[in-house]
Amino acid sequence: MKYRLKISEETAALDVSVSAGKQNAEFTIGEKAYSVRYRTIPDHCLHMIVDGKGVNAFVADGGEGKHVFLKGKSFLVRDADQLSSRRAKRRGPDQTPGDVTPPMPSVVVRIMVEEGDLVKKGQGLIVVTAMKMETTLVAPSDGRVKKINTSIDAKVAPGNILVEVEEEENE
Repeated sequence: MKYRLKISEETAALDVSVSAGKQNAEFTIGEKAYSVRYRTIPDHCLHMIVDGKGVNAFVADGGEGKHVFLKGKSFLVRDADQLSSRRAKRRGPDQTPGDVTPPMPSVVVRIMVEEGDLVKKGQGLIVVTAMKMETTLVAPSDGRVKKINTSIDAKVAPGNILVEVEEEENE
């Protein structure tokens, strides 16, 4: 099967061939091919052997796509062909583009900004931990931290607005 995926901010062509019933797959991303054996450990966790090397991946559903946690990094993965239709549905009635929410149930371990701070797109705001992995939630755009709605050691879930960033007007 062929897919066009948007991974973080880059779009990649992906060709997947899965062996029926064997939990083996062949992936081609661009010109690079990978041989993968995989199995589900608990829900939302895959143990994979990619070209002979073992790795665990954690996958969480999000309104805007799938959040994949791999080797201590978080990636937002979306179907590039359906992205335009998803954008119209992605926010709830009370959620704005500057709202920062966790990708999965987690605990806040660090708050890196204060209300009123100016932030740049991609700047770290909050660090959360889930399943012994830390993830830094970043500013969705340049702006000013309008409100922080959490504290250290708070248990948070997808949809909880942890930080509100008000987009700054460019002059």
